[in-house]
Amino acid sequence: MKGKIAALIMIAFAGTTVLLGISCTAKPEAIVNPKGYNLNKPVKYNMHINLTEISGIAFRHGKSDSLYAEEDENGNVYYLKLGDKKVNESRFAKSGDYEDIAICNNYMIVLRSDGTLFTFPFNQIRNKEIPGVKKVKDVIPTGEYEGMYADEKTNSLYILCKNCDDDKSKVSSGYILKLQSDGTVKPAGGFSINVKEIEQQLTGKKKGAFRPSALAKNLNTNEWYVLSSVNKVLVITDASWKVKNVYPLNPKQFNQPEGIAFDDHSNLYISNEGDLVSAGNVLKFNYTK
Repeated sequence: MKGKIAALIMIAFAGTTVLLGISCTAKPEAIVNPKGYNLNKPVKYNMHINLTEISGIAFRHGKSDSLYAEEDENGNVYYLKLGDKKVNESRFAKSGDYEDIAICNNYMIVLRSDGTLFTFPFNQIRNKEIPGVKKVKDVIPTGEYEGMYADEKTNSLYILCKNCDDDKSKVSSGYILKLQSDGTVKPAGGFSINVKEIEQQLTGKKKGAFRPSALAKNLNTNEWYVLSSVNKVLVITDASWKVKNVYPLNPKQFNQPEGIAFDDHSNLYISNEGDLVSAGNVLKFNYTK
């Protein structure tokens, strides 16, 4: 949050928990869990005030020793070790509505809400001002976008639309882009999620609009994990995007789920934006066989 007042409020409420991992002690809710994960028992990492509005998160090659993130106001990439107080940042563009981040082999990619991509070599991340940033526009249809995933095996980016005019009723459209060696991208196909299949598994208030906010692939199961922050659900599909399960998320625990990632040990991470009274955070769900 901007300004001294917001900073004071954050300090008062977040206290000394900034960037310290603590186990969630909230009373467990009766939530069915994805196989291998207990959504009631995360390890919680509160973020620095600069990441109050944390959006996307990513690891390079699944290595959890460094987390990379962005927030939806400033054109900065942040990198940190979960549990440490120190946060590093590098500027790649002017202020804007940035929604997700991905690392694909030698490149880092940031998604702006209008579908514009910013790409630059990963080895430039330690610069205070990142040189040589490519701004890639008009490669996907006009719309509002929040979720992106990078497949390093195929050099492919998967971008899922949150709200697009081209979407037919009860369908969320996605687009596949091939990352080129110079940081540009080329269209490489598309996919879609049938929202009716999601609604069939929901009741009551959760049966609202499906507006995807993040996606990641669980390489252990070859399933897609898709977040919808609007009605706070986690959707799991098979490799072909057919909906398998839908899990309502506890709103007391998931303030505003905007980012998702897996590490190379199949542990699941979900980032939540904060507000005037709570810090942004990253929740880690340890994988158990």
